[in-house]
Amino acid sequence: MKNWIWVLPAALTIWIRTKVEEPRIWREARAAASRPSIAEAIGGPMLVTTLALALMNSCTLFAYWGFNTWVPSYLRAPASSGGIGLTNATMSALVFVNQVGTWFGYVTFGFISDAIGRKRTYVMYLWLAAAFVLAYTSTSSVWALLALGPITSFFATGHFSGFGAVTAELYPTAVRATAQGFTYNLGRIASAIAPAIAGGMVQTRGYPAALSLAAGAYIVASLFWIAIPETKGRALR
Repeated sequence: MKNWIWVLPAALTIWIRTKVEEPRIWREARAAASRPSIAEAIGGPMLVTTLALALMNSCTLFAYWGFNTWVPSYLRAPASSGGIGLTNATMSALVFVNQVGTWFGYVTFGFISDAIGRKRTYVMYLWLAAAFVLAYTSTSSVWALLALGPITSFFATGHFSGFGAVTAELYPTAVRATAQGFTYNLGRIASAIAPAIAGGMVQTRGYPAALSLAAGAYIVASLFWIAIPETKGRALR
């Protein structure tokens, strides 16, 4: 019985694909006689925005993986190696609390961006993420880490909820999924090298300096928003 329970998600997926009706705007885009090509959708007038989105996301993914990959090691490593020197149990508890902050960051981003705008919310999250990453890497107090961890994760991860909304509102339905995939997954290249770069810096400069790379990446990511338009209230095309 335990083995069969893993079939349920697949069965749910099949039910969704066969029973849940596609949105009207998607059906109309599929039926349209003329649809924009991928090159037309992500290039041309959209080229600058597309590049800005891809580079912005590259920076945020670099920051996320460079920071989160090494936080457990930072908390657990002895002081002689530049770490905090916590026990496995305490380290695990702090990482768990950080994930709670991550969840709240994901959930609340949409409400905040609906209230004050996509761009303003995204940039605010990135700036506060940079500030709290620096604060988190500047203390060895368990109580300070306990307080700062969820807040740091709230801003350093919660902004990812907004990427899908922004790209959905920028690109036409006919090419939206491809444009979203391109602008998001290009950042995966940066995320792949982030742990190695941060790990190398741990050996030469120590954990705080290595983890602080994330703060710089968040600030650079915010600069690309100069070229990304506000999409709050924009009708889907």
